[in-house]
Amino acid sequence: MQITEVTSAQEAAGFIKVNVLLNKFNPNYIRPLDSEVNELFDPKKNKAFRFGEAKRWLLLSEDGELLGRIAAFTNNKYINKGTDYATGCIGFFDCINNQHAANKLFSKAAEWLKQKGMDAMDGPVNFGDRDKWWGLMVEGFETQPLYGMPFNPPYYESLFEGYGFKNYYNQYYYAMGVKDKLPERFAERHAKFKSKPDYTARHIAKNNLAQHAAEFATVYNAAWAQHGEAKEITTEQVMKLFNKMKAVMDERLIWFAYYKKEPIAMWINIPDLNQYFKHFNGKLGLLEKLRLLWMKRAGSCRIFTGVAFGVVPKFQSLGIDSFMIYEGASLIQNNDWYDRYEMGWAADWNPKMLNIYKNLGGNQSRRMVTYRYIFDDRHAFERHPVMEYGQGK
Repeated sequence: MQITEVTSAQEAAGFIKVNVLLNKFNPNYIRPLDSEVNELFDPKKNKAFRFGEAKRWLLLSEDGELLGRIAAFTNNKYINKGTDYATGCIGFFDCINNQHAANKLFSKAAEWLKQKGMDAMDGPVNFGDRDKWWGLMVEGFETQPLYGMPFNPPYYESLFEGYGFKNYYNQYYYAMGVKDKLPERFAERHAKFKSKPDYTARHIAKNNLAQHAAEFATVYNAAWAQHGEAKEITTEQVMKLFNKMKAVMDERLIWFAYYKKEPIAMWINIPDLNQYFKHFNGKLGLLEKLRLLWMKRAGSCRIFTGVAFGVVPKFQSLGIDSFMIYEGASLIQNNDWYDRYEMGWAADWNPKMLNIYKNLGGNQSRRMVTYRYIFDDRHAFERHPVMEYGQGK
């Protein structure tokens, strides 16, 4: 076996192909868009390159057969609360069911990260935001992955732990049927705020995206400011995201709550794009885009998924989240638009968010693991500390 760095277009194509080869026997596998994987490693397309570097490698047999892949990242914006040493990351790991082969990939990434001054590595994670390709799937293989969700053969868990990775934190996904009745307390809390004219909740309007982008930034930054992860986002960044989403956005799924017209909470959902992309075999050209628009109009997507959730700190624990969700549910549940709601993931270090999912009536549908491997014994391994306050995803 030999490891080669990805430096050519042909090797980049192999980097994508190995993922398809190693997952093709699982009928629930959905191939990610080739363009999104390629753009992640393009300094002109991925803003994370302003804060770090990325490398990719392929594992080949002696006769050139694809056996595995891995990527490693440094990112000075990657900070985890409670960690006082430099931590790099790995991601996009795929490998045949062979511990020796996996060890070669892990060790190559570790070698490069050590050269960059890292004392540990976390993974598998994304070179960028946590809304895509974050964690290793260990439960939930029986259903199709959501858009941006990691998906891998079950034996990967033993390859990570066989090398010496330890469970840094669990990521839990929750789901429910759209028609499932909300617990009674939602109606009670809704009535409490509905009787107060200063509190309102409504979904967005596509013709007013600039205002909603500013509202998103306000709530997001307030809800995440105390997390210590440099997560602040600008209105301009949100507007770029909204414009990118506009073609598939369903304005009826994106909700804000207000106090005297000021945004205090948000509940952001989108249709699950994998329900479209699973038909495209990794491509998104003109024909695929036209087909996507046709499927959207035909109501082909019956699943929607959570993207972000947050409440401004001084309004937390009052029940404003229940008020906003009940307002949204009153519209969504009374129309035959969707069948299933996937709530996205919350880590075990964020019990408040997990409790929101559970209190909504969700059932755990999947579990991912973010692992950590410390390079030497100068640092003791500790699991990610529990976040005592705040909300967000």
